[in-house]
Amino acid sequence: MNTLDWVVIAAFAAVLIGIIAWVFMQKEETSGDYFLAGRGATWLAIGASIFASNIGSEHLIGLAGAGASSGMAMAHWEIQAYMILVLGWVFVPFYSRSMVTTMPEFLERRYNKESRTILSMISLISYVLTKVAVTVYAGGLVFKEVFGIDKMWGIDFFWISAIGLVVITAIYTVVGGMKSVLYTSVLQTPILLIGSLIIVVLGLRALGGWDEMMRIASAVEINDYGDTMTNLIRSNRDENFPWLGVFIGSAVIGFWYFCTDQFVVQRVLSGKDETQARRGTIFGAYLKLTPVFLFMIPGMIAFAMAQKGIVINGEAFSLSSSDAAFPTLVAKLLPAGVKGLVVCGILAALMSSLASLFNSSAMLFTIDFYKKYRPQASEKRLLHVGRIATVVVVVLGILWIPIMRSVGNVLYEYLQDVQSVLAPGIAAAFLLGVVSTKPTPKGGMWGMISGFAIGITRIGAKVLYTSMAKADGYADVKLWAADTGVHNWFYQLFYGVNWLFFSGGMLVFSILVIVIVSRFTKNAPSSQIEGLTFSSATTQQKAATFASWNKWDVFHSVIILGLTVAFYIYFW
Repeated sequence: MNTLDWVVIAAFAAVLIGIIAWVFMQKEETSGDYFLAGRGATWLAIGASIFASNIGSEHLIGLAGAGASSGMAMAHWEIQAYMILVLGWVFVPFYSRSMVTTMPEFLERRYNKESRTILSMISLISYVLTKVAVTVYAGGLVFKEVFGIDKMWGIDFFWISAIGLVVITAIYTVVGGMKSVLYTSVLQTPILLIGSLIIVVLGLRALGGWDEMMRIASAVEINDYGDTMTNLIRSNRDENFPWLGVFIGSAVIGFWYFCTDQFVVQRVLSGKDETQARRGTIFGAYLKLTPVFLFMIPGMIAFAMAQKGIVINGEAFSLSSSDAAFPTLVAKLLPAGVKGLVVCGILAALMSSLASLFNSSAMLFTIDFYKKYRPQASEKRLLHVGRIATVVVVVLGILWIPIMRSVGNVLYEYLQDVQSVLAPGIAAAFLLGVVSTKPTPKGGMWGMISGFAIGITRIGAKVLYTSMAKADGYADVKLWAADTGVHNWFYQLFYGVNWLFFSGGMLVFSILVIVIVSRFTKNAPSSQIEGLTFSSATTQQKAATFASWNKWDVFHSVIILGLTVAFYIYFW
């Protein structure tokens, strides 16, 4: 990093501070203003915020690292623009007409208070123990690699950059609320896109072009069935990414994340009306087509450069680990000034992701716990509690970092494992709850409880068997199990089954629980679920939804689906 890079970073910081100051001067009078930007967001802010909040350190490190280690395998999760369209076309009408502020609140309207509490609890645990800690950990790792600083003031630079990132993000989240997140996302998104695009262009130029990258990557086999790094669809016998499991598992996780998770849906709830919310998802879907090329392809470029032994500034390009792919490209490949711009893009992604997490967590606690037990609390008090909750989430995230850091190389796998077992029960409750009026309050509640219980058991089994294998000196749990004769049903079911097939099985099980329990329990009153399912929507509500879109919304949605199909055909 030289003087020009620091000038670029300082300019970015000045613009950011200006936006925050302007937002702070626009006084928030209610909790709806603080958490949902007063429900006045337009499609541009919504789409940019969906994209910027989704792109976090798991992309900058994890996705690029996945590209460098296994090629296109994880692309299925990043080409899910179609799932954001499902949010816009299917779920936006129900969320908009319900006028709820959180996803747990929607479940209370559809099912009962217990369902709301269960989802809030699961969401808060997920945010603090995975998303916040993982983002902060990876952010600290990125800046340590990019700046090339090992220690500062006798302290590991990882901790200085990680905690500094958290504190700066927390300040602008606490001060500005959802408006701060939305408006800074509009600034951050183009910077991130431009910065990553520069990495791709310069990386391909140094390597010798796209065809050279594909030639090197396609020569590397990643399993015993002839699949290479460039294959998106792999043998169903592949241990990690069987094609059928990938389609099932990625769809379950994608549906949960984009259609039901507070982290993403809060952007849509802040929409001015149903039209702006839907168009925001369409814009967000367009942006969602880019991460594979902006983050995964750089990982493959870095791998190919290391394989080819490309010399940069007198040194042969090399990777210390797969996860170091993106920050190494930034540090080694970019010229002065451009490096500062890309660092701004990385900082933008980290701050936007963290800010959304802090805001969503504070909102869940304030609306779904505090207001539930203090219904008479004033709007001023709710705002105060929301800010305190944000600070608490920050502190808990920092305290969890040492534990997450000890996980080391399996950090990204840990995150995916948690998401794969949290998603099915919640996805089943939302899906059946909107599709039909037949699922009862007790049915939806027990579907989520059973899904969560099985998911926690799965995580516990992985921790248990991994610890037992390490204690016996084994790095491979399956090899340890074979040598020690561990083949009981519990091991086979909760550890041996591929994680993607397990996630799909959990969805089926949760749906069955909802259906069976609903047959023997009382339905919700028709007045309670009016407008919350397809069959309970009134004629006026259906007419309003029909009037909220036009032919151009359909046209752009079809274009997005066509681009998705083209991507699958090319990398098949």
